Amino acid sequence: MSYVISAGELAGIDRREIPRGGSLQLGSTYTATYAEIWRTQPQVRTVVDFLARNLAQIGLQLFERVSDTDRRRVTDHPLAKMLDRPNPKMTQYRFVDTLVHDIGIYDVACFAKLKAADGSRSLFRLPPAKLTPIGDSWLDLDGVKLKGSKGSREFDLADVLLFRGYSPTGVWGTPPMETLRQILLESWNAGIYRSQMWSNGARFSGVIERPQAAKWSPRAREDFRNDWSGLYTGDGPGAGGTPILEDGMKFVASQITPQQAEYTQARKLTREEVASAYHVPLPMVGILEHATFSNIKEQHQQLYQDTLGPWLVMMQQEFALQLLNDFPGTAGMYPEFNLEAKMRGSFEEQAAVMQTMVGGPVMTRNEGRGRLNLPRMDGGDELIVPLNVLTGGQASPTDSAPKAVASGSAHDASRAAGDVFATARALRAVDPVDPWAQLPAGHRDREKQCRVCGTIWISKSYAQHCELEHLSRENDEADAETVAAITESIEGR
Repeated sequence: MSYVISAGELAGIDRREIPRGGSLQLGSTYTATYAEIWRTQPQVRTVVDFLARNLAQIGLQLFERVSDTDRRRVTDHPLAKMLDRPNPKMTQYRFVDTLVHDIGIYDVACFAKLKAADGSRSLFRLPPAKLTPIGDSWLDLDGVKLKGSKGSREFDLADVLLFRGYSPTGVWGTPPMETLRQILLESWNAGIYRSQMWSNGARFSGVIERPQAAKWSPRAREDFRNDWSGLYTGDGPGAGGTPILEDGMKFVASQITPQQAEYTQARKLTREEVASAYHVPLPMVGILEHATFSNIKEQHQQLYQDTLGPWLVMMQQEFALQLLNDFPGTAGMYPEFNLEAKMRGSFEEQAAVMQTMVGGPVMTRNEGRGRLNLPRMDGGDELIVPLNVLTGGQASPTDSAPKAVASGSAHDASRAAGDVFATARALRAVDPVDPWAQLPAGHRDREKQCRVCGTIWISKSYAQHCELEHLSRENDEADAETVAAITESIEGR
């Protein structure tokens, strides 16, 4: 199939949509910009700040692919230095934090590529609220225009590092604030209502009833209303005190409690909706109603895999697309966030897994001292291997005693199927060593010891299965009478 339609022909079909202004109308007389919403709406700021802080703490590094099985970290290349320090007054943490904040608020982030007299390159933030796309094509942008209070400046697309989200009708992204418009509008109006209730309502919320027979002139009614408002509402001197009524008046309480107004649930709902819009697990932003230790641990894994993972891939690919070609000698290089450092378990878990994988110690004494910020010591660069850890021996220094076989293990399953030989093989894979000489005399139960290899098992039946396993290996060469004799000896044990 051939490509016969040019980009110019396709671009002439339609014209680019002008992006909407960066603001939301939250009331009949109040319109808030996206920045004001982030600044004044605690639920929005909580979620956006959570994403920015957690992404910014993951280190961004530059690597060179040496082969399919090897890569080398690059630290002395100009691109690596720029990623580590985007400009002389910005750290990598603040760079990523700013980038994620802009995308989380505007769905657009932009940095100008600047070159100093000495040839060094820097990235400087361009506020998305002051940017507009330029170009007539609806397929893509030609650049961006920065408009300030003292003038404007246009940047070609090659002169900026631009991040933008998806828009179904344009090329400029769709701010999450637009998706949350109704939720934020309801939350804002609820906040206004609560402020008015506390400011204008009496601390004893209700109405005053007065007997119809009692005469009350318009002047007297107005004076009473002014006195009540001045004393018992807002920050009046009598607010919260006990009023004195006259002429048979009666106070009828009609206070709306926070439960009746669903104040707490409304705030929680807003945070849940905002967290869902940004794909953040609810326990990560303080909603712990259904949280347990185990599911929080799993959701922590989900956070880095399903929530932060797409952000990291998006940023890595944009860095590679828009920055690699600006520097010479970047063939085979690629930027990558060090997500593995965040996915690692505790130091104890790492040590146990690594010992099992390699079969022995993995760190020299000086490497261990370095983790504790201690100085090096002479003779500490050799890897010390304990005498009980040998090739073909124990898997690690911590394997010094037989382990119990859990219920429901391969032993139970295979014995239920009548396969005692598979049982013996599975059990011996669990603990093939012979710790007989290391056990105290009081624990030496010879009925639990295999009479062929000497392995100590946790029960006599396990020892019998181990002997049967040895028998299964030899029965091809032994005659039927010998096999029968050994089997009878095992069964009669």
